[in-house]
This record gives sequence, structure tokens and C-alpha cells, in this order.
Amino acid sequence: MTQQATEAEQRPSIGIDIGGTKIAVGLLVDGEIRDFHSSPTPETGWPAVLDAAAALVRPLLEQYPGVHTVGLGIPGPISTDRQRVVFAPNIFGFTDVPVVQGLHERLGLRVSMENDAKVAALAEATLGAARGSSSSVYITVSTGIGSGIVLGGRLWRGFHGVAGELGHIVSVTGGPISGAGQAGTLEAVASGTAIARDASYALNREVSTAEAFALAQSGDRLAGLVVRGAMTRIGLAIADLQKVIDPEVVVIGGGVAGVGPYFFEHVQAAADEAAAGFARPQIRPALLGSRAGVIGAALSALLG
Repeated sequence: MTQQATEAEQRPSIGIDIGGTKIAVGLLVDGEIRDFHSSPTPETGWPAVLDAAAALVRPLLEQYPGVHTVGLGIPGPISTDRQRVVFAPNIFGFTDVPVVQGLHERLGLRVSMENDAKVAALAEATLGAARGSSSSVYITVSTGIGSGIVLGGRLWRGFHGVAGELGHIVSVTGGPISGAGQAGTLEAVASGTAIARDASYALNREVSTAEAFALAQSGDRLAGLVVRGAMTRIGLAIADLQKVIDPEVVVIGGGVAGVGPYFFEHVQAAADEAAAGFARPQIRPALLGSRAGVIGAALSALLG
């Protein structure tokens, strides 16, 4: 961890995590999150969402008047200057939204914004499963697949700000169409949504992601084919990452990873086989859970 990251832990900052179902906020100070609160995400358009986020933050500003920075994590692509949300697919009315300006007007403080998977990557690198590592990749496997890269204690955004979009790499040529309109991406074939879709088709009835894993672990052949296929594709993607950027640690979080050892053993085995002769990926479960977004957003505001 860099000295800058260590110093950032000691300064107070507020983090906001805006998701499709809830908005969460908290104060980060001395490496710990305090006064964690959340409320449902409004479904009446983006001004109402920003109003709700500001309403959660204001009591923290009153309680901690020394706070001068607010960081925000949000799903979906953001503009290269990190001022606007291009499109947040799971939040009603979030298309070309001036989020940073809107929150600044409501709170009167400097606001920074980052993609939600990227801030979670920063949180896990600084205070979570990859703490102390020189480089790490965080992958969230849930409804979709997102990721972020941290090098030397700082997010690596790339020249155009899109570095780390692992869910959008092509995994199966000509495969299912993703929510972004691309065929055969990792998200389209290995996310929780994809697993539920494929298991439902294979078993000819509605099957959730959790049930698909439970059936696979109990010996169901068709469910096993579905979930093992998804885990293998995730492992192959991690092996490719290892060959391209050679991170010290790969951290996996999200609802699908919550399956536990069964998931991690299969992903590690697939990654090991595909990376043989290069370097063995060091895959670890995420540690910060649902608070990673708030923690990472607060850190991103301090680290810039």
C-alpha cells in the first residue's frame, strides 16, 4: 500500500453508493466506516435519486463538520471527465445525468464520482482482501460482472477511462446478447443472470442462480453443466488477466461468489489450468461485503 493510501485512511470522507434498489452512505475515518445508513432508490427519475442521496448525507455533515470530501460510486459507464453518468441500466431515468454538479449543488461540497466496481476494487485493495498487495484486480459476479484494477494503490482507469471492464470481453463468439448489446460477453454467459437463464432452459422450469448452484452441488447433471461452464469461463478470463497485467491478487465478490468454496475451487482450477506456465493467479474472496462500495467511494474522493 502506498503512503498516500495509508494517509487517506486517516482523513474523514463520506462515501455514497447508489444502486438500483438502495442508496447507502457512510463516513470513513481511520480505516473504518461509521454511521452507515441506507434507503430505497427512488423510481421517479434522477433528481429524486440525488435528493435522496443528499438527504442521507446531510446528517453526517452536521455530525462531522470537518468533512470536506464526498465520493460516489454508481453502476454503469460514466463520462471520461467523471462528471456525468452516461447510462445506469438499473436506475430509472439515469441517462446522461450531471451527477457531480447535481450533488455539489445540493451539498455545497466537492464531489467525485467513479464506477461502482472500480470503487469496490479500491476498497478491497486498501482495506480488504488485497490489502498490502502491490497490484490487484477486483471482480464482482452478481446480476452482471464488473471489475476494477488497482496498481500501486491507485485505480487504473486507462486512457479512455474504461480499463477493467472484464464483463464486456468476448468469451463465446456469437453467444447470447448482453445488456450492452454485444454478443457472447463474459457477463452474458457467466453472470448470475446468465446462470439462471441457462439453468431454467436446461431444466425446463424457472430456476434461480442460488438454486442452480444448490442443484449442482447435490449432483444434478444439467445444473452442474451450467454452473461449471460459467465458473470455467470466469477462470479463463482471470488467466488472461494474469498473462496481460500480472496482478499480485485477484479478489472476487458479489452474490454469485457468495456460494463459497465450491465457486472458488472451480474458478481457481480453471484459472490455474489456463495460466499454466505463466503465473498462478492468487484468487481470494472479497472481505468487505456490501459496504465495499461506500468505503471505496469515500477513498476515491481522497485519493483522486
